[in-house]
Amino acid sequence: MKPTLHPSLRRPATRLGIFACLSLCWLSAQAHFRLDSPASWIEQNEQGDPQKMAPCGGTLADGGTRTGLVTEAQGGAMLRLAITETVYHPGHYRVALARRLNLLPADPPAVLKDTENGPRSDYAPIDANPAAPVLLDGLWANQERRTGPLETEIRLPNIDCEGCVLQIIQFMEEHPGVREGGYSYHHCAMLNIKADAGLPLEEGW
Repeated sequence: MKPTLHPSLRRPATRLGIFACLSLCWLSAQAHFRLDSPASWIEQNEQGDPQKMAPCGGTLADGGTRTGLVTEAQGGAMLRLAITETVYHPGHYRVALARRLNLLPADPPAVLKDTENGPRSDYAPIDANPAAPVLLDGLWANQERRTGPLETEIRLPNIDCEGCVLQIIQFMEEHPGVREGGYSYHHCAMLNIKADAGLPLEEGW
């Protein structure tokens, strides 16, 4: 039997509308940032996928392929953190450090607002003076589209920690949320941190 088009697809205006909807749906499902440094613990494509699930990325369909990469780092020193935003969204980033995956903090709680298209995230509280396991909160807060990579340096606590997990998440404002990751997207890197013997060890990590 020769395949035929549904009548609605024979009308150019309707066809264009459907294609536009599919394009928008595809964009809304795409990644939002790629972790450039330190090395990601799972493989990423050019968009940064997979990164929906807490605490460290992956999706229900694709938990991610381990890279086996571990970054050697000095306790009490600065560590380069670099990302590329692949799909724009207003919001901010948070950085946390924990000795194990299950010790990473929960995603920021979203304060919601009602819109014509249903509930959307309005904002999440930002802690200006975060404590362990959060290293930095409110990083790269933005309300406008940006181009090019973003990078900064973060100070690591002076600890000995083999296989520590550095987590970087993006909280998304004006977003309906996704089933697998709520209102945040996630990336992690594995670190071997060696304490500086000339500095006091820091507790709480």
